[in-house]
Amino acid sequence: MTDQDQYSRVDYRRLIAWPERLKREGPFFESVFASASPRRLLDLGCGTGEHARLLASGGFEVVGVDSSPTMLEKARSSGPLGSAQFVEGDICNLDAVVAGAFGGAICLGNVLPHVSDGEALNAFFTGLAARLSPGAPFVLQILNYDRIIEKGERYLPLNFRDGDDGEIVFLRLMSPRPDGTVLFFPTTLELRPEDDEQPVRVNHARRVVLRGWRSAEIESACRAGGFSEVALLGSYEREAFDPAISRDLVVVARR
Repeated sequence: MTDQDQYSRVDYRRLIAWPERLKREGPFFESVFASASPRRLLDLGCGTGEHARLLASGGFEVVGVDSSPTMLEKARSSGPLGSAQFVEGDICNLDAVVAGAFGGAICLGNVLPHVSDGEALNAFFTGLAARLSPGAPFVLQILNYDRIIEKGERYLPLNFRDGDDGEIVFLRLMSPRPDGTVLFFPTTLELRPEDDEQPVRVNHARRVVLRGWRSAEIESACRAGGFSEVALLGSYEREAFDPAISRDLVVVARR
């Protein structure tokens, strides 16, 4: 398995309550991209493509970019594509992946922490700004690593989903390190309460090194890359971002 396919054996379509999540997040994206021009959006680190299909259902042409062939295969096969397409490539080298102007972009989840150093982070924002039309909005969402690193947090909330013979538990352990990186251990367990011999079984576990980008680092790189407006939010409900308590960091920037 390649580094780019390090999540290929994790079935996020089963582990995340996608209908509920998209229903909750949809109004935010609808508001941000209401006046996007052209009606063409980028989904950077698109994974299995749920957000790309959501945006495509709203009348946008969407290009999803991901470095994992396995994730892209799942994106193409998991539902009607509509006006969404999915391409393999490096989100820090967009000129080699996509062409033309876009009216907006998203980069959600744990995507940006896979960008490991400052040079690559700057290349990400500079390359993205070059592909966006003037005034185009960009939405970035990651975990609040200010809080995770300062408090030494070790895990994220558990996800429980129905399995074939019991429940599937999505466990995400973390180990923040002094150099600003975070060891991340995405693990799926099978919980079978009626099984006396093996009530819990590890289906899959990985060790991934992430860069815990702090809000100040992201804002600085965003502005240096060509974004003139940068707003930091604590959620899709537009709460103010508080480094000490916000669960997420949601950035809305404009070219």
